[in-house]
Amino acid sequence: MSKYILRRLVAMIPVLLGVALITFCMMYFSPGEPAKFILGDMATEEDIAIFNEQNGLNDPFLIQFINYIRKAITGDLGISYTTKQPVLNEILSRFPTTFKLTLISIVFAVIIGVFFGIISAVKQYGIIDNVTRIIAMLGVSMPSFWEGLMLIILFSVILGILPSSGITTWKHWILPAFTLSTQTLAACMRMTRSSMLEEIRQDYVRTAHAKGQKEYFVILFHAFRNAVLPIITVVGVDFAKLMGGAAVIEIVFSIPGIGKLIVDAINTKNAPLVQGGILFVAFTMSFINLITDIIYAFVDPRIKTQYLAENSKKNKQEKEVGSIV
Repeated sequence: MSKYILRRLVAMIPVLLGVALITFCMMYFSPGEPAKFILGDMATEEDIAIFNEQNGLNDPFLIQFINYIRKAITGDLGISYTTKQPVLNEILSRFPTTFKLTLISIVFAVIIGVFFGIISAVKQYGIIDNVTRIIAMLGVSMPSFWEGLMLIILFSVILGILPSSGITTWKHWILPAFTLSTQTLAACMRMTRSSMLEEIRQDYVRTAHAKGQKEYFVILFHAFRNAVLPIITVVGVDFAKLMGGAAVIEIVFSIPGIGKLIVDAINTKNAPLVQGGILFVAFTMSFINLITDIIYAFVDPRIKTQYLAENSKKNKQEKEVGSIV
């Protein structure tokens, strides 16, 4: 298992390099000079030249990119043009907010989605099944920013029961967390339903019923246990997606997270902050996917057994070759 984890960590390197290259190209070739955005319209040519020289913007594209990667490997993501603070410090100060929003959203989506997905499968074509399928279709189809604005109008403007921005109290988290979790909730509900429908028709479920086991025990400890793998896939992938997609929700609800930080940096062409923020999010998403794969091995012993069998076969072949030599 340690070799598998190490191999996945190595595989993350080209992914992060690709993300860094694409982000660097977008910021480098986008119109406008960072010096004019940062120093303002009153800046002289001399001020702009000094700014470019101090930040290494006069170097060729390839030299700038190599220098950026060389520093990023050591954890130095550069200095923000606006605050003059290390980019990594600014990102880490905003990361807990984004992570908390994402965690609340994914927990809510999993609990509600799995619960109604199981009921929908057990009571197929019933009222609950039809209602949940309609809700799932709406959840997948609705744009997050539109849903957030509609919720603000309803619960903040018309009813006045929930705040529309900020993160001061627990009430401030309800609307953004619900908005961010909607699409994941719908996907989790649909995946749970389809996986459970496939499992409850299997022979081992009929055998468990024939032995006289209670309905809830058969559903939870037999059918759901074998149907959980596709659900883990959806949760793992969507958790990573929510980390990146939280930017839209943070803008709508004025939440000071990484997403809002990156968007504000794009508006001022603060290249180090944009590049560092996107690279950090990409690393977090890759790490979450790695955790998902590790959980797979513990939930499904077949995966771990298959990996151990491959290693055992490989070691046996190496010993045979060694004995021949």
